[in-house]
Amino acid sequence: MNTDKKEFITSSEEETENIGKSLAMSLSKGDAVLLRGNLGAGKTVFSRGFARGLGITEPVSSPTYTIVQEYELPDGGRLYHLDLYRISGVNAALAFGVDEFLDDPQGISLIEWPDRIDGILPENAICVEIEHLSDSERRLTICR
Repeated sequence: MNTDKKEFITSSEEETENIGKSLAMSLSKGDAVLLRGNLGAGKTVFSRGFARGLGITEPVSSPTYTIVQEYELPDGGRLYHLDLYRISGVNAALAFGVDEFLDDPQGISLIEWPDRIDGILPENAICVEIEHLSDSERRLTICR
C-alpha cells in the first residue's frame, strides 16, 4: 500500500526531468511506476528524465501509437515505457501482452494511463501524478 507521499512544484522541463531521474535512480528491477496526468501535463518530459536516471541515453518519446517502447538497461534488463491511452481495458491489454512486461523481474515498467488496466496493475507500484498548473509550472505527487 502506498503510504509515503511527496509533492514537488517544478517550473521548467529540466526540473520535471530531474524529478523523474531521481525517482528512477531509487528503483530496483521488477518495480513499476504508474504515471498519471492529462494530455500535455508533462508525462513525456518526466519519462525522458526517468530513462536518463536508469542510464538510457537514446532518445525517449511517447509510445502513444506503439503502446510500448522498450529500452535496454545498461546493467541488463529493460525499461518498458507503456502508454495505454489507446487500450480499451484489461482484456485488450492482456491480448496485447501487457502482463508480460509487468511480470518481467528484470524489467522496470513506466505506465502512462494506468487506470485503463486497474485489474492487473502491480500492488506495490509507485504512483506519480503530474498536474499542469501553468505554462511552465507542474505539480508532481509521488506516492510509494
